Amino acid sequence: MLKIENLNKSFGDNHVLKDVNLDINKGEIVMITGESGVGKTTLIRCLCGLEEYDAGKVLFLEDGEESQNKSIGLVSQSFDLFPHFNVMKNITYALIKVKKYKKEDAVKKAKELVDLLGLSGLEDYYQYQLSGGQKQRVAIARALAMEPQYLCFDEPTSALDYKLRDSVGEIIKTVASRGTGVIVITHDREFARKYANRVYELGA
Repeated sequence: MLKIENLNKSFGDNHVLKDVNLDINKGEIVMITGESGVGKTTLIRCLCGLEEYDAGKVLFLEDGEESQNKSIGLVSQSFDLFPHFNVMKNITYALIKVKKYKKEDAVKKAKELVDLLGLSGLEDYYQYQLSGGQKQRVAIARALAMEPQYLCFDEPTSALDYKLRDSVGEIIKTVASRGTGVIVITHDREFARKYANRVYELGA
């Protein structure tokens, strides 16, 4: 379980996060909604270590005891793919450089994720050759390759039509079915109601 206790974050006089409390289980989809400016993106940036929070706790619990195995991935709104790498290298790069996988093992793992996320046939494509939805799936594959316990999505359906929005929802369900806890920041309350196990409203 990922347990957030009394999390607070300010930027100068702007107190963005005020005593946020939330539990997320592995394999669960929790969607966080709220108006613009209430701190939704700030919350997941704090969870992923991209922002330091001012007070509170972020705990990883296993069988009620605090665990040292801390792993949260992020699929950002801009996807942040490496433009000079093709799809396969985007997925395998961190496996080889950070996790020290042998190249053949990294490629095998990447191929499994390519198949899972419907990217077969695009392995040699570069960012400029991909649609927005395809870029998003590459970013998800890259994040899943690192085997995070929890995966955050920042506004994954922004600027998508209904058909693509539902395809993202199905992908998120697939991610959760693998035992990964999923945290989704979204302004789309209808999407949240349709695909979340729980919806958390973040207020100002």
